[in-house]
Amino acid sequence: MSPPAPDAFFLRVADGQRFCLYHAPVTSKVNTANETNKVKGALIYLHPFAEEMNKSRRVAGQQARLLARHGYAVLQIDLHGCGDSSGDFGEASWQSWIQDVLAAHAWLRERCDAPLWLWGLRAGCLLAVDAARQLNSQTRQISQANFLFWQPVSAGKQFLQQFLRLKVAGEMLSGDSKGVMAGLKQSLASGQAVEIVGYTLSTALASGLEAAELRLPPQPSKAIWFELSTRADATLAPVSVQRIEQWQAAGHRVHSAVLPAPTFWQTSEIEEAPALLDATLAALDAQAV
Repeated sequence: MSPPAPDAFFLRVADGQRFCLYHAPVTSKVNTANETNKVKGALIYLHPFAEEMNKSRRVAGQQARLLARHGYAVLQIDLHGCGDSSGDFGEASWQSWIQDVLAAHAWLRERCDAPLWLWGLRAGCLLAVDAARQLNSQTRQISQANFLFWQPVSAGKQFLQQFLRLKVAGEMLSGDSKGVMAGLKQSLASGQAVEIVGYTLSTALASGLEAAELRLPPQPSKAIWFELSTRADATLAPVSVQRIEQWQAAGHRVHSAVLPAPTFWQTSEIEEAPALLDATLAALDAQAV
């Protein structure tokens, strides 16, 4: 059975509205006296940073539809200043993005009480962990968040440095790169926004991203950790192995693997990642048992 077309809508929040796609789960009747429908899980997709979001839309949409077809409820949200949501990227902060996740969670919980999964791609994984911490502290909630990580960024500080280097690289092409990185950091430290490859980066967003890490969640959870490579001999990055061991030592159940797929969030051509889609569905199904 094919899932219905996703429900596109704007979710109202304190400072505007966020564009969302809701993929309702296709469910079958459970053979009980009440014949209630069973939803396997409720996922909120947290997209990656800046241009990586646009390059990832196709694969993320394919995964959302596949999951809905197999009994999962999936909510995709364009964060503050991103995609079709209100506000400019330069107005967004890390905290406003966390508030978006909380709003998305409240909306989804009104419709589905299945186990919660925060599904992040790249820097979206950092946001997932920070949002889960606030969810836990604000709602003292009954539904502990689990995590689906696609190519997670382990530390926002290094990721921010790499993003700023895009500006440095552009200046190098024009022959004027001297002191660019130091100037960018000085501007951000003084509260001034900077422009990086067409994106205005505010101090509030930069500082929040810089402080973000894949910290241990407040309560034991389940996590699926997938990294991608086209190399046959690829293994998890050493920093990933270290993080996973920390999570496991603290009582979290972590399933990890390196999958044969392209890094579609950074390629110039449209890519497919069927191995990732199938492995994600299989891993979630295994955790749902």
